[in-house]
Amino acid sequence: MKARLLVLGCFTLAACTPSPSSAPAPAATESTPANIKAASTPSSVPASSAAPAGADALVGQVAPDFTLPAHDGPAMHLSALKGKPVVLYFYPKDETPGCTKEACSFRDAWQAIAKTGATLIGVSADTLDSHKAFAEHYKLPFHLVSDPDGAIGKLYGVPFEGYHKRQTIVIGADGKVLKVYRKVDVSVHAQEILGDLGAT
Repeated sequence: MKARLLVLGCFTLAACTPSPSSAPAPAATESTPANIKAASTPSSVPASSAAPAGADALVGQVAPDFTLPAHDGPAMHLSALKGKPVVLYFYPKDETPGCTKEACSFRDAWQAIAKTGATLIGVSADTLDSHKAFAEHYKLPFHLVSDPDGAIGKLYGVPFEGYHKRQTIVIGADGKVLKVYRKVDVSVHAQEILGDLGAT
């Protein structure tokens, strides 16, 4: 009889002890570029994250060539720029908070960027008319090109869901990818790029 009671007691204890696997899994969240959110929403990315040499498949490879229409003149042909560095920055949308902050930080650093001989190209899915208005509004001195279907972004591994994810590709004067930023903090990114270009 004592043995039967002991077995029953153990069963009751086991039934009342929560299983580690019964704890609810944390809800999945979907990452959304900071500039698509309301201006009051803080960015979830604390700092830019450049892929270490060799960590990103593009690093050390010849940058995929492209020809895209630019807001300020003839189409931009990447291979024609060989011999000087190129900074290719992909962003979601003109006139949104994060994208405006990023563009204006590049504008404010423009003199130092220009001294390195680098060409700065902003890429989004917006139309050339949108780019023209954006550049005029904020006095942007660099090129903005239109990649409406994300085809060029995809060559560089940039996710596209109607807009480009915010990422930057730094291309060396030899035409090879020097650095890849898969996460960008717009508040410090211009200074990071100046460092990559060897600006003092």
